[in-house]
Amino acid sequence: MDKELQPLYQRAIRLLASREHSRLQLFRKLIDKGFDSEQVDIVLDLLAQQNLQSDERFTEDFIHSRINRGQGPIRIQAELRERGTSDELINEYLDFSDATWSELVDEVRRKRFGHALPEEYQTRAKQARFLQHRGFTSEQIRRALGQSDFD
Repeated sequence: MDKELQPLYQRAIRLLASREHSRLQLFRKLIDKGFDSEQVDIVLDLLAQQNLQSDERFTEDFIHSRINRGQGPIRIQAELRERGTSDELINEYLDFSDATWSELVDEVRRKRFGHALPEEYQTRAKQARFLQHRGFTSEQIRRALGQSDFD
């Protein structure tokens, strides 16, 4: 490696040592530190070849961390897109139809509002807005609130 790229490489390694980053995140952070964009691209290519930076690993790790925070698939998808993750990669790792979303939305609702399902419209609407903000689909929210598609 060029001696000229060494400080840039070391900075990127330090960032990756703390947590996984998407390529776009690393690019932005390194540019913000004043590094040249062409040199950043060269170093990011090298890091990917060395398997030190991986958008696949980042995506998988990010999804697991957001699930552990009680976030739903819509919000996770939006946050991944903000971080430069491709739709193909998102679709590979984020399955909206996975049954675990139903379990998670139920768990998140119970943790916030208790076990009893809401009976009044206003209470149901409040819980639905909360779950929607967390990133769950309308179908997942309806099921969590004990509603069928015909209610």
